[in-house]
Amino acid sequence: TPNVNLYETDAAYLLCVDLAGVDKEKIDLEVRDQRLILRGARTVPAHTDDEPEISKHRLRVHLMEIDHGLFSRVVELPRNVEKERIIAHYRNGMLWIEVPKK
Repeated sequence: TPNVNLYETDAAYLLCVDLAGVDKEKIDLEVRDQRLILRGARTVPAHTDDEPEISKHRLRVHLMEIDHGLFSRVVELPRNVEKERIIAHYRNGMLWIEVPKK
């Protein structure tokens, strides 16, 4: 379950979701009833061929703390929001969701 920060301004609620390492194309955002539903998948971080000295050796895992796999998160929305005007921006591994108030 990704971590979420929730902020509020006079005009909107702002959610910041930590999705570091998740491809934008693997994020699904849905609004159903008074719920904001976030789903996606994070793959196991892979080392690239940019580091030829490391990539030519076989890697053995000693510790794996970075979450991977399918995830979902549901956030209950207040009644005073305009669900049809919700917008989202993904940058630097953070998904920012703006939920305008009525």
